[in-house]
Amino acid sequence: QVQLLESGGGLVQAGDSLRLSCAASGQTFSSYTMAWFRQAPGKDREIVAAVSRMDYTYYADSVKGRFTISRDNAKNTVYLQMNSLKPEDTAVYYCAARNRPYVTSPNLYDYWGQGTQVTVSS
Repeated sequence: QVQLLESGGGLVQAGDSLRLSCAASGQTFSSYTMAWFRQAPGKDREIVAAVSRMDYTYYADSVKGRFTISRDNAKNTVYLQMNSLKPEDTAVYYCAARNRPYVTSPNLYDYWGQGTQVTVSS
């Protein structure tokens, strides 16, 4: 069982930066694929970025060049550095984990955090 706890969301202006953190419980964090998803009102949950246990990364086209996902296995934490934020980045951001290679479908992730709100004003 893995428990995930996100932090770092907030209200910012367009062009600002935020760093989200996701702290995971458990001793096998390093073996998990970790991902960030987001869900805006009225929209489906979509993947933002993922990092495999081998540190391979995936980014949605909409965030490439602006967001960076990273993990610190010693701290059981995954981060999402978000730069040049846009109003369309406004959403609840969720951390997710699965003990298999990364996929983009949220239905295939086993563990989820409670989410953290990111609001970007224009």
